[in-house]
Amino acid sequence: MPKFAANLSLMFNELPFLDRFAAARAAGFDAVEFLFPYAFEPEQITARLQRYGLELVLHNLPAGDWAAGERGLACDPRRTAEFEDGVALAIDYARELGVRRLHCLAGKLPPKVSRERAHAAYVANLRHAAAQCQPHGIALLVEPINDRDIPGYFLTGTRQAATLIEEVGAPNLYLQYDIYHMQRMEGELAETIRTHLPLIRHVQLADVPGRHQPGTGEINFPYLFRLLDELGYEGWVGCEYLPEGETRASLGWLEQERRRSAGTLDRA
Repeated sequence: MPKFAANLSLMFNELPFLDRFAAARAAGFDAVEFLFPYAFEPEQITARLQRYGLELVLHNLPAGDWAAGERGLACDPRRTAEFEDGVALAIDYARELGVRRLHCLAGKLPPKVSRERAHAAYVANLRHAAAQCQPHGIALLVEPINDRDIPGYFLTGTRQAATLIEEVGAPNLYLQYDIYHMQRMEGELAETIRTHLPLIRHVQLADVPGRHQPGTGEINFPYLFRLLDELGYEGWVGCEYLPEGETRASLGWLEQERRRSAGTLDRA
């Protein structure tokens, strides 16, 4: 069975953020992830991680004004200094929180900036960020995101991401593969995972449509979970979905997967 991490930005939203760590542990998770830690002091988060025996497996670099709709700075050539400041801040948090994977949101194509210029800025910024992360043993990740949920997002496909990673040429730059986003953009989930597994260092999930828990939509998650096991994927799978109702009520899929893994599903 893959290793699942609760995404505390989307799950357990019925609770204040700092109370979600206890809820994740009570639900049987050994690890968590979330979008951003920067609204809290590192010590506040570290205390929760240690108290509940949780590993924090991922958070994002600063992404600009999230409330105003910004979704990253990496492809904006006019905000390089702000991006580099964000890299330094993210690494400071990652070191204190024990995080070994940072996701760099590409951002939306900026107004009045050509795609070629944005691409050049993106490559240069990724090279900088990866170089800053490498001495600390931190992997930098890029994630294609569907442009229906985020119109204008710069990185939208797995092949595009793989080509980008090759162009940047950093040994610690990898792919974050989000099953939900790539089902919306590409389909062909199983074959894409097989093809690009050497680049994948983190997986995220939600079902389509609705971005809810597995079993609410069209994706055959039991098949994909078995595939990840068969391929020897050793990373985490982040549960980045919007629960229907309270989070605990949305976890039937996870209990079913645990039973399947234990070989008790047919007898239950």
